[in-house]
Amino acid sequence: MTNADSFGPTPREQLRELIRDLAVVHGKVTLSSGKEADYYVDLRRTTLHHRAAPLIGHVMLDALEEWGFGPADVEAAGGLTLGADPIATALLHAFASRGLDLDAFVVRKAAKAHGMQRQVEGPDIAGRRVVVLEDTTTTGGSPIAAIEACREAGAEVVACATIVDRATGAGEKIEALGVPYRYLFDLQDLGLA
Repeated sequence: MTNADSFGPTPREQLRELIRDLAVVHGKVTLSSGKEADYYVDLRRTTLHHRAAPLIGHVMLDALEEWGFGPADVEAAGGLTLGADPIATALLHAFASRGLDLDAFVVRKAAKAHGMQRQVEGPDIAGRRVVVLEDTTTTGGSPIAAIEACREAGAEVVACATIVDRATGAGEKIEALGVPYRYLFDLQDLGLA
């Protein structure tokens, strides 16, 4: 057999189906932006799932390479806690499984008032090329806060990558900061547009 479909769904297709099955919740909800929607995409149901998490790491790694942000271009990845945390961990493991180095980091909403008093936790990102991650992007507030914290910590933010883009203007806001914005899936991919 030479038909690619005969080998089953690709990792990206598998991930899309898991997001549709696990994360898309139908019904009236109020988003963090204060706007109402007829559905909610609760990516934590996917990013913390035993089958989906490894797929997220490998699909995101493949996508970063396709977008021109390969292992030689990215030294660390992370974002605002909590949405980005499992994605950064999955990506770290995907890199490691391919013999590649990548550190993960966590951006707190505010710097700690004790201890090291850091806002960006994990290996030091000063002078390093980083990708800011997000699970679902609506207003862009969380990734923008993470971009600002990373820059303040001395990192070069080479890209912002999210799993699901809600097509509500976040990408334009992020790119206005001089950061390329990319996503794995949009609402049409999930059957929500």
